[in-house]
Amino acid sequence: MSTELPPDDGSTRVLPQGPDDATRIVTAPPVRVAPAESSGQSGVLAVGTRLAEFEITSLVGQGGFGIVYEAWDHTLERVVAIKEYMPSSLASRQDDGTVVPLSQRHQETFDLGMRSFINEARLLAQFDHPSLLKVYRFWQEKGTTYMVMPLYRGDTLKQALAQRQGVVEEAWLLSVMDGVTQALAVMHGAQCYHRDIAPDNIMLLEGSGLPVVLDFGAARRVITDKTQAITVILKPGYAPIEQYAEVPDMAQGAWTDVYALCAVMHVAITGRSPPPSVARLLNDGYQPLAGHEALGQRFSQQTLAAVDAGLAVRPQDRLQSMAALRAALGLRADGRTLAGAAAVAAAAPALAALRASTGIAGNAGQKPPSPPAVPSASPKRAPLFAGLAVLALVLGGAGWWWLGHQADAPGAASPTPVAQAPAAAPVASGAAAPVPPPVPAPAPVFSPSRSLGNIVAGASPGFEVKAVVARPEVRVGKDRLEFQVQGNRDGFLYVFLLSSGGDMFLLFPNALDKRNRVSAGASVALPRASWPMEAGGPPGTNEFVAMVSAHERDFRKAGMQQDGVFGQFQLPILGALEAAQPQGPSPLRGEPQCEAAAPCADAYGAVLFKIVEK
Repeated sequence: MSTELPPDDGSTRVLPQGPDDATRIVTAPPVRVAPAESSGQSGVLAVGTRLAEFEITSLVGQGGFGIVYEAWDHTLERVVAIKEYMPSSLASRQDDGTVVPLSQRHQETFDLGMRSFINEARLLAQFDHPSLLKVYRFWQEKGTTYMVMPLYRGDTLKQALAQRQGVVEEAWLLSVMDGVTQALAVMHGAQCYHRDIAPDNIMLLEGSGLPVVLDFGAARRVITDKTQAITVILKPGYAPIEQYAEVPDMAQGAWTDVYALCAVMHVAITGRSPPPSVARLLNDGYQPLAGHEALGQRFSQQTLAAVDAGLAVRPQDRLQSMAALRAALGLRADGRTLAGAAAVAAAAPALAALRASTGIAGNAGQKPPSPPAVPSASPKRAPLFAGLAVLALVLGGAGWWWLGHQADAPGAASPTPVAQAPAAAPVASGAAAPVPPPVPAPAPVFSPSRSLGNIVAGASPGFEVKAVVARPEVRVGKDRLEFQVQGNRDGFLYVFLLSSGGDMFLLFPNALDKRNRVSAGASVALPRASWPMEAGGPPGTNEFVAMVSAHERDFRKAGMQQDGVFGQFQLPILGALEAAQPQGPSPLRGEPQCEAAAPCADAYGAVLFKIVEK
């Protein structure tokens, strides 16, 4: 089953997930979550509300940091999109529409976020490039801030790759990269770095196919050492190593976006993202694309080598700018391709180092040049950074370390393995052959279904939870998924869902309904009227776990992201976290939130139940 907000009329509409996610086109999904038309339940402004010269005509999307509306510009008589700064964890809306912080202790954080929102609007308003998100104007009103933008229509690159089902033409990919690299070069010229490039943050406009770089929630002005003071939300597989810890020796810059964009091209070419950069720092399992026979039949060695050069794990070893990446790809300012030899010559330093490290044929006898310098980078501190990064991610529970690959283009074919066996060293006559190292035992296969079962297995004795399903079997597109939950103790109700499509969600509480306090013996009927759910397929089994906890719980260390209505757990992250502590409880159960001075007894009850979609 799916969990996205559909348009009210079942048609296709732009759907952003919040101000940190840019507008994107989504076709009406099967699970229908009906947003409120007023500020009563979901905290959105009602249709018909006037903001300056704009009149809200519909809700486009709601995320954890803000809301996006479709609106009518009465002055210029055009349809626009309006982003409203509305962090649901920090603020609420009063009856008159004013946004206020939840308490005095939330005021400072709320104000810092709003200043960042304003800075983002100012930044985007400066840029004038067809492949960059455009801001018409911004202003403050009702205790918060609004920005007005075009209402973009089209498919994200992620959607486009899924539609192509692994059949990606080099000319098409380079045409997309041409616009994106030019747009990012404009940003970098203003010392601003995107730092969240991914296939779902690039939109291909309807009709023209022109790429537009979206999702500037992570984009901020970066000046020298202040880079590392900015917190970003990472996408494992796309985030380079310098984004994982606040260490000045691994400064962020244009090379940070180069890595992420080359990871996007890696997905387009192979159907999978490269290994996570943190794992690569410890044991680099990246397989170069250049020299791969099967890929070489569809892509030039120049393009494959350019992607490899941009994905060097250490910042000082990779292509340093969009100009260098464009040269390596054979692109120039007017969008036409350069001759292959000229492009390789323009990116010679990084490409030569790549050839030397991978064994790709190059100029015989030529030594690779020294890596290009990176501001504030010092190789002497690299081991310290590695230790800090691993401690922060494993012990600190940052939740962003993947130890495996993720398929980012649904339907894309998996690449043929490209591992190259090292040449065997000759053995001297009479000398004993070296004993090969023992083969390590395979790591246990991660099972999200087993993770749900572990929640139930770890429940406190005597803490009972029961669930009654309205229909154990439902028809796709016709029936609703409904159930009731009851516990024998007071507490807070949490409902997990492992959908028939293989995604893991925190179904309740959610962005539309946070009222999860329950009383002993009281039966709670879910889903509530504010977020009804219909069986949307694919056919299969939906697994639920209802947990009643004595304390409220925090699931962020389990890698949960609250970008839309429902929190979603990134399964590769969850699997990596469970592998890091195989004997401990699953991070999926979250952490109880107790008063600082009081003892914290982690008591909860849980029950697992299923609903089959046919």
